[in-house]
Amino acid sequence: MNFPFYMARRYVCSKKSTNAINVISAISLVGIAVATMALVVVLSVFNGFHDLVASLFTAFDPQIEVVPAMGKTINADHPKLAAMRKLPEVEVATEVVEDQAMAVYGDRQHMVTVMGVDDNFTQLTRIEEILYGQGTFALRAANLYYGVPGVKLAYEMGLGTAWKGFLHIYAPTRRGQLTDFDDPTQAFVCDSLVSPGVVFVVNQSKYDGSRIITSIWFARQLFDQDGMLSSLQLRLKPGSDLNAVKARMRQIGGEEFNVLDRYEQQADTFRIMQVEKMLAYAFLTFILLVASFNVISSISMLVIDKEDDMRTLRSLGATDRQIRSIFMWEGRMVSLLGATAGVGVGLLLCLLQQQFGIVSLGDSNGHFVVDAYPVSVHYGDVAVVFVTVLAIGWAASWLPVRRLSGR
Repeated sequence: MNFPFYMARRYVCSKKSTNAINVISAISLVGIAVATMALVVVLSVFNGFHDLVASLFTAFDPQIEVVPAMGKTINADHPKLAAMRKLPEVEVATEVVEDQAMAVYGDRQHMVTVMGVDDNFTQLTRIEEILYGQGTFALRAANLYYGVPGVKLAYEMGLGTAWKGFLHIYAPTRRGQLTDFDDPTQAFVCDSLVSPGVVFVVNQSKYDGSRIITSIWFARQLFDQDGMLSSLQLRLKPGSDLNAVKARMRQIGGEEFNVLDRYEQQADTFRIMQVEKMLAYAFLTFILLVASFNVISSISMLVIDKEDDMRTLRSLGATDRQIRSIFMWEGRMVSLLGATAGVGVGLLLCLLQQQFGIVSLGDSNGHFVVDAYPVSVHYGDVAVVFVTVLAIGWAASWLPVRRLSGR
């Protein structure tokens, strides 16, 4: 039997001669448990928001997007793009021309992102699942071009789901010189869109508040980008290895093209969320460090309380190293119990939040995508939290006993 562990277990379970030591020991255990619980819950909430944002993007963004590494557009007939299209794993390839413009409807105007797409855009994405209105998704009919705006853009411009008349789109002229300075309209190309009777709802401001989807032919005329594209968007056949195909495309594209999956297309958003998660982890770990001072206090007082026991143990042949190990094990067991209890309670709270949405986002009344804080437990994070708590607790146990000898 491990003699120091046996003695430490008795000290943990037995009542101390001084009641203050019992209170401080209980406080240290509760403090570690609460800090551990907070780490598990907060990191799980960050994971929940991460997964929620990712799920929202998948209805609109393609599996793979190929963009030029330099400049905004590139020739649609580029041989490297053709080679990527011909890969056996590619099921749908859509050309996109995208740029900024000014939208004018009646007395309202708004800066918009005009996104011109191929007719097979519905096969590329699940755009039809996020449409709202009585019409259908359409890009053109004869000489008319349709525009599908984001719901927030439609609201701010007074369009509704099916506006009447024309939505005028203005883009700067890219060629020629302005000859009549009294007529500034010469500096712009103007074209018009009509409504197909629907708007899209992604529940992300960067899409809903400024983007309008139309035919790529309209965008090429408006921005004078005939035969060019801003990106090539791809959907793979079911069962394809995304990472393997992406690596193959990057090999084909070389330094001329960037090949991006859905997460890389929104790299800034996910990077910010990851930084916020790490900052939360750092702050809560600091709180855990503060809570560990209770462990130092309880062991220090226990050392004083057990001076007679230490003399007796030495008389029976115990070494200073064994006596130090007793109190080290005492602190480790308190940390282990606190970490286990904290993880257990944290996981229970996460489960309750997932099932019942106990903590809501306030009186949102539909203003948020979800009514309650999303939670997603990643067991890798739980393992990191558990190891962090044990490491801090064991370090705190070592401090009060490092000079314990001859007492």
